[in-house]
Amino acid sequence: MRLEEKSNKRMALKRDYYEVLEITRDASPEEIKKAYRKLAVQFHPDRNPGNREAEEKFKELSEAYSVLCDSEKRQLFDQFGHAGLSGNGGFPGGFDFGNSFADMFSDIFQDFFGVSRTHRRQQGIRGDDLRYRLEVDFEEAVFGVQKEIRFPRLTECSRCLGDGVEPGYTPVACHVCGGRGEVLFQQSFFTMSRPCPNCGGRGKIVEKPCTACRGEGRVRKEKTLTVRIPQGVNDGTRLRIRGEGDCGLGGGESGDLFVQVQVRPHPFFHRENDDNLCEVPTQMELAAAGGRIEVPTLEGTVELKIPAGTQPGQVFHFKGKGVPRMGRNGKGDQYVRVQVEIPFKLSRKQKKLLEEFTGESKPSNYKAVEDFYKKLSGFKGRKK
Repeated sequence: MRLEEKSNKRMALKRDYYEVLEITRDASPEEIKKAYRKLAVQFHPDRNPGNREAEEKFKELSEAYSVLCDSEKRQLFDQFGHAGLSGNGGFPGGFDFGNSFADMFSDIFQDFFGVSRTHRRQQGIRGDDLRYRLEVDFEEAVFGVQKEIRFPRLTECSRCLGDGVEPGYTPVACHVCGGRGEVLFQQSFFTMSRPCPNCGGRGKIVEKPCTACRGEGRVRKEKTLTVRIPQGVNDGTRLRIRGEGDCGLGGGESGDLFVQVQVRPHPFFHRENDDNLCEVPTQMELAAAGGRIEVPTLEGTVELKIPAGTQPGQVFHFKGKGVPRMGRNGKGDQYVRVQVEIPFKLSRKQKKLLEEFTGESKPSNYKAVEDFYKKLSGFKGRKK
């Protein structure tokens, strides 16, 4: 049998890659990856030791994924089937178990083993993020403010410039990893790597630590920083200031500082999103006869006209008198709720005037009272 005929026969025996991964032909890249992860975990040789069938199944799954996750190979397969992939790799159908295959699946291997196949020697460790709680007044949160804060953070040691080595000395190559920062280990038929446990992935050992930072490369100092609080910030808002967290190790970048804003309560105002709420007490006689009262707003006091017959809890609306919208144009609104107060003590003259007022009153003057007694007249209750 000729070589070409043998190759065609092998391709004819191959299953459809979509069938292998148990997906449809219009599956998205994410669906392809998810399907491979699920099946690869099930048939991985480490989970099926000595099971030749599982090992072959795993190879078939990996071959199918290597084609369908590559847009060019997938297009060729969709158009021409397995024949379209011949000559594109070390295996018939274009599949190659070499380095490119291992690189392609390193993120999936990490799911199996908890470590990447191609862990590279660390070039530095990022510093930790820090958090700071900042209290501001209500008006400061509304209109914005600049605040100076002080907080402890790890900064680069000025004696060793961050490398943790006493001046005049140099670090030596790690004898465990030979300065590579990683060690290799065998996982089934793959060679994997992980950070060297002796040097922590740095590849070097400090024999003479810096006396100022004890080899850490960082020292803790107080930092003074001016923070700009934008207008319209709300209680609980978290502001991120990049690079103001702890200093990194071995040339790694610094962490970030997160400032959480806590707004102190206001004696008049209560905020809901970008709207401002205010409760204003007023006298009974003013609410009944109508008049004008002074009410506070964020921009100062304004005059509010109270119409005759204003009821307790009635709300009045001031458009555009609320809180500036954070990061946007415009403002919210202000709502004023009127609370009608009944006087506690009355003089004889006041009582007499109220009695005269009551004598002149009609049931229609008190709509809620009138409605209540109409309902009450038909109420019998439960007799014993």
